[in-house]
Amino acid sequence: MELSVINTLLAQGEIEKPGLFPHLARLKESLFVFNIDFGLSTLPIEPGLLLIRGARQYGKSTWLESSLKKTIEEFGAGSAYYLNGDNIASYDDLEIALDEVISGFAKDAHVRRVFIDEITSIPNWERALKRMADAGKLEKILVITTGSTMTDLRRGTERLPGRKGKLARTTYLFTPISYREFYRVCGKVLAEKALIAYLLSGGSPIAAAELASYGMIPEYVVELVRDWIEGEIAISGRNRQALFNVMSVLFRLGGSAVGQAKLAREAGLTNNTVAAGYIEVLSDLGCIIPCFPWDPQRNILILRKPCKYHFTNLLVALSYHSANIRSPEDFMMLPKQVQGIWYEWLIAQELQRRAAINGNKILTPLAFWQNKEHEIDFVDIPDKFYEVKRGKSTAINYTWFNKVFPHERLTVINQNSFETDWVKGQSFESFLLEE
Repeated sequence: MELSVINTLLAQGEIEKPGLFPHLARLKESLFVFNIDFGLSTLPIEPGLLLIRGARQYGKSTWLESSLKKTIEEFGAGSAYYLNGDNIASYDDLEIALDEVISGFAKDAHVRRVFIDEITSIPNWERALKRMADAGKLEKILVITTGSTMTDLRRGTERLPGRKGKLARTTYLFTPISYREFYRVCGKVLAEKALIAYLLSGGSPIAAAELASYGMIPEYVVELVRDWIEGEIAISGRNRQALFNVMSVLFRLGGSAVGQAKLAREAGLTNNTVAAGYIEVLSDLGCIIPCFPWDPQRNILILRKPCKYHFTNLLVALSYHSANIRSPEDFMMLPKQVQGIWYEWLIAQELQRRAAINGNKILTPLAFWQNKEHEIDFVDIPDKFYEVKRGKSTAINYTWFNKVFPHERLTVINQNSFETDWVKGQSFESFLLEE
């Protein structure tokens, strides 16, 4: 449906018109519908600017359509309008489009919202909002923006200083669905395969629904993911084959610390700077996150040392893995050591998801600890320690922990349950099902 038609219907309050909300229409046909929770339960009444960023195929557009429809239902015709950044070429065009929809707000509308989907597709989009804010055109409006590039969140860039209103929080990462929600919807169907199915889906609703329906992730989902990643690689002026090389190294060295020089050498790239560029793009897209060594004496991350690169979008990992993993049965055919790496990535994804919902540490690097004898996979600074084991562990394996960290507790996520004064073992399911 054309944008002008969409906004005409919104101005008239005709929200039941067929074709107006295509994502919601498809959702009605799905047997598996998930509740979305990324830390924003309701939109604020106050004006301001919201930055919502997240991977494609994770439900942002469906959430946006739902929120747009609810706004019209609650506050009446002409209280909300829609723009699509994929169809806007420049920030000048964005300003023109915003001017047009702003003029259409109902005179008595005390709540006014503009939803801009995929705003990060527009180069320098913030310039348009800055100019309009400075002209006083946005002072009564809540502007909700979504995007598939997480640069705004990962780097903490203050793109619009003083122009985001007085909202308590303005930045959100659109997180994967939780395992609790996945199990609520799909648990009965998938039974004992539920955990591995969730891991393979990466918490993507579309991938989760396909796994629950057919027991595997179809190729069209994989192609959607690859088109997104490779499109962003092309926009950045980088090489598709070099992307495959970098991905191959990340898979092969998963769970191990690697420096930029080694990454470049193993991937056949020219130098460290080129390697860092590919890592930066994958990080901006929320596909991977660095995990740096942690210095407990100074309580800092040691950025000069090699770090681990964890996939935090496991659907992306699946889409590029050479084993062509599509089902839980495919996953179980992988070597146990490789499976262990995927379980470690699953916990990295979960730690990032929880931190993002809380809002304190959105896309900040993770940390691990090691000395000459021992290693801890994740340190959630300052006082949470997590070790990940694919198989079964016992408390006796971690008697050393109390000597090194006498005032702390270690959580071992594995296939066994146990507890002492300083170490607790719990299953992957119980850890993921925690509130």
